[in-house]
Amino acid sequence: MPFPITNQVQTAQQTTKHYGITSPISLALPKESDLALTQKLTEALKPFGVFEEELELQRRILVLGKLNTLVKEWIREISESKNIPASLIDNVGGKIFTFGSYRLGVHTKGADIDALCVAPRHVERTDFFSSFYEKLKEQEEVKDLRAVEEAFVPVIKLSFDGIEIDILFARLALQTIPENLDLRDDGLLKNLDIRCIRSLNGCRVTDEILHLVPNIENFRLTLRAIKLWAKRHNIYSNILGFLGGVSWAMLVARTCQLYPNAVASTLVHKFFLVFSKWEWPNPVLLKQPEDCNLNLPVWDPRVTPSDRYHLMPIITPAYPQQNSTYNVSVSTRNIMVEEFKQGLHYIVLLASASTEKQHLEWVGLVESKIRILVGNLEKNEFITLAHVNPQSFPGPKEGSEKEEFSTMWVIGIDFKKMEGSEHLNVDLTFDIQSFTDTVYRQAISSKMFEPDMKITAMHVKRKQLHQLLPDLVILKRRKHSTEGLRAMNESSVDLSLDSDNSMSMPSPTGASSSAAAKSGVSASPHR
Repeated sequence: MPFPITNQVQTAQQTTKHYGITSPISLALPKESDLALTQKLTEALKPFGVFEEELELQRRILVLGKLNTLVKEWIREISESKNIPASLIDNVGGKIFTFGSYRLGVHTKGADIDALCVAPRHVERTDFFSSFYEKLKEQEEVKDLRAVEEAFVPVIKLSFDGIEIDILFARLALQTIPENLDLRDDGLLKNLDIRCIRSLNGCRVTDEILHLVPNIENFRLTLRAIKLWAKRHNIYSNILGFLGGVSWAMLVARTCQLYPNAVASTLVHKFFLVFSKWEWPNPVLLKQPEDCNLNLPVWDPRVTPSDRYHLMPIITPAYPQQNSTYNVSVSTRNIMVEEFKQGLHYIVLLASASTEKQHLEWVGLVESKIRILVGNLEKNEFITLAHVNPQSFPGPKEGSEKEEFSTMWVIGIDFKKMEGSEHLNVDLTFDIQSFTDTVYRQAISSKMFEPDMKITAMHVKRKQLHQLLPDLVILKRRKHSTEGLRAMNESSVDLSLDSDNSMSMPSPTGASSSAAAKSGVSASPHR
């Protein structure tokens, strides 16, 4: 089927089928806040051209339909010229399949299409590069036509009605090509030329990935976000030793398998969590490798000594399994792992009230107690530095119908470097809870407390400050900073925030601290 799959299951539907080679890490269903954040993620991605307009998408479908018709006509003509019986010619078939970003459903505006022409056994590769090439040349919509017959994977490149298309060729050992042909069938590889096997590989891998994720729509949105992040961080290039499109797709697919019910906002966050802690060179596998007894070389460090030296193996799920990252070097792996890891962390403290008068009183009290929070953090055995910015900022406008006045403070956190610290999760709930308890107690004892007075603490990464602080502050910081704040302006897209990062703390008279820390919902002493 040459077009992306549509009409997938609803994104919040629980998955029961087991995916991947291990059990999932979490089967938790998304909360309302996760769904809201996923919608925000979608809106944040739109200005970057990662979604194609419906009109453009329809044009691609139309172009592929025309190309598919051309292939069928050409194969019929070839069949007649080779005296194939008329009874077979009527059903000889032939088909265009797609793979890569278009098939995965994550192509961007103006992206090219990777396609595969599948023909029956009586159609030769030389026919493809001669008579089919000539047929394409006759089409007025076709421009920039060129053939690269001697490439490792031979290809015809062209522009069809303004859309760039690369077409590979595979000749199967079948008399006819049925419309419902499933290229994932390993039996199709028997008695095939190695160039045909290579040409089939892209479609087989892409189709396997789509069959190995719990929810395709969640996978797609997450992959769009991660690909944009990788490109903006200059680590998207297979040929230069970073990761290419299929490798990023497999990492995202593995994350989806580990969190099968999570939506995209959560999956983006979990992606960084999983692969900042991944113990390379342990391979990333989407399924257990299968041996089809076709004697094709597959990635297997137990058998092939050179495979043992691969630094960041991400293994394709279709036979013959290959490492898609064999170009990765020590330097490029270290660069990517550092990008996965969280840099300098921040706690954003937000004090809000429903009226301006209440807000002024509340801000004065909260600000006078922030030194207590800094003291709590300094006592934490894993923290070496807690630095509060003396300047406060207006809180973000959430667009809620209820008017709210808020003020925000930013506290920089530097964690202690120690052996195994990359695998350490530091829980700051108690440190923050004891601070908010103190503030609420003071407000109640001085009879200034009102039910709409709230304190919210959020853990964010430095690139997320770009979304929270005014542009003027970012520009000023960028000018005077040397290292710690250098990356604050790296991206205006929130690619990792989910509801687990937000802690709205109640007082001792309210709900329990652990419940509030997990809820992501604002709490007060009268909750």
